[in-house]
Amino acid sequence: MIRITELALPLDHPEHALRAAILDRLAIDDADLVNVTVFKRSYDARKKNSEIKFVYIIDLEVRDEAKVLQRFANDTHVRPAPDTRYYPVAQAPADLNERPIVIGFGPCGLFAALTLAQMGFKPIVLERGKEVRQRTKDTWALWRKKQLSPESNVQYGEGGAGLFSDGKLYSQIKDPKFYGRKVMAEFVKAGAPDEILFVSKPHIGTFRLTGVVSTMREEIKQLGGDVRFESKVSDILRADNGQIEGVVLDNGEVLHSRHVVLALGHSARDTFRMLHRQGVYVEAKPFAVGFRIEHPQSLIDKARLGKYAGHPELGAADYKLVYHAQNGRAVYSFCMCPGGTVVAATSEPERVVTNGMSQYSRNERNANAGIVVGIHPEQDFPGGPLAGVELQEALESTAYVLGGSDYCAPGQLVGDFIRGQPSKDFGEVVPSYKPGVKLGDLHQALPDYVIEAIREALPAFGKQIRGFDRDDAILTGIETRTSSPIRIKRDNHSLQSINTAGLYPAGEGAGYAGGILSAGVDGIKIAEAVALDMLAQYEQRS
Repeated sequence: MIRITELALPLDHPEHALRAAILDRLAIDDADLVNVTVFKRSYDARKKNSEIKFVYIIDLEVRDEAKVLQRFANDTHVRPAPDTRYYPVAQAPADLNERPIVIGFGPCGLFAALTLAQMGFKPIVLERGKEVRQRTKDTWALWRKKQLSPESNVQYGEGGAGLFSDGKLYSQIKDPKFYGRKVMAEFVKAGAPDEILFVSKPHIGTFRLTGVVSTMREEIKQLGGDVRFESKVSDILRADNGQIEGVVLDNGEVLHSRHVVLALGHSARDTFRMLHRQGVYVEAKPFAVGFRIEHPQSLIDKARLGKYAGHPELGAADYKLVYHAQNGRAVYSFCMCPGGTVVAATSEPERVVTNGMSQYSRNERNANAGIVVGIHPEQDFPGGPLAGVELQEALESTAYVLGGSDYCAPGQLVGDFIRGQPSKDFGEVVPSYKPGVKLGDLHQALPDYVIEAIREALPAFGKQIRGFDRDDAILTGIETRTSSPIRIKRDNHSLQSINTAGLYPAGEGAGYAGGILSAGVDGIKIAEAVALDMLAQYEQRS
């Protein structure tokens, strides 16, 4: 297999042009080109007002591969293609009695359980929320009727917080073993569009993810795993020597296992407190807080794509922004959702949290993103491992009051926010957040240093994207759950808790991932670690 990189073609090229370009690049006859696979397709928009081009990475098979590679020995863009297939690290013995437990069924727990099941280890999955379709109904009840279900919402339930998001499937993590490719391939096998395997910034969207997740759940069950919903873990069994021995459910049921995967979401605050109380090592970590900002998607398209704005091959444009404020704070865009909506994302009564969501089509009127400021334990919330949790709770409670104490969110026009005056009326930009937005003054919603940094950053962002700081763009508060406020520290080699053997902190809630893809990758890594340890213990007993 040969890989060609940096193969550029015009945006509107016909389908046959790709094969022709490969033949020309390698100087071979059509009959010698056996098979072609698009590994990745991105676009180069640096010349957005003259020409945007697609840029391909192609994997292909040719006759006499060695001869072709020899001719291009000095060409860095023609090389042997890496093997991106996934190879299981273990297979469970037929008479293995112990079953691993996976707590949480978001992206990390999903892939940990699926990988374990595929290796024959028959995991037991415990998810505090409901299955995906009932969970969707409960989530809509908050958005439409202001009725919160504390155990079934944007944060809790099958699919995790990633289900109600843009469904982004890209990450900046290092992935030398191509675990991310397995994540993509499993999604496609379960019904996701094939294009996520090759487009540069793949996404699925909430409505499509629901079917994909439920299909993957059924595979886990068919392979001998159990998936139990409305099964909240209220305690763990931890021996005096620090060995995990099992878990206790809310209903008093006890499940025994010496291998427990903690695939918690970043909002499992009651579980964080339980683990800390039980002596599991937990430490505070940095996260970010801020607001959601909304603009017309057409404004972003024009700024990013120039005359190609609205081109069907490009879709809705996105952005990524960073600014370093004079007070030393970093302000950056987070979880940008093209053609999407701002959603109510609380999991607790009398608190307001926002997040962003897009469907696969990304065809809603507005673009939105978090505009957030990084905060740090030593400087901003000293006081122990759970101080960041307590800060989040306090800010979200304040936002609830500022929004009118009915799950509406506080909001302010960008121009008024910069000038430091309350907003009274909306302009052309209509906020998408449901149940609704109450205009006012957002300076009370977050610490002064956060407000100061964002006020300074918005005009600077306006110089990068014309109109970003337009007067009637909308800020909606607040964004607090950008990542977990804690890290459940694990050993770098065994991936087990540094003081609780057999406990495997994983994914976003444990502080080791950020987003669907990286959480899925971490789930696979953890599954491998669990499988190898279970196999080693089995062989010791045999």
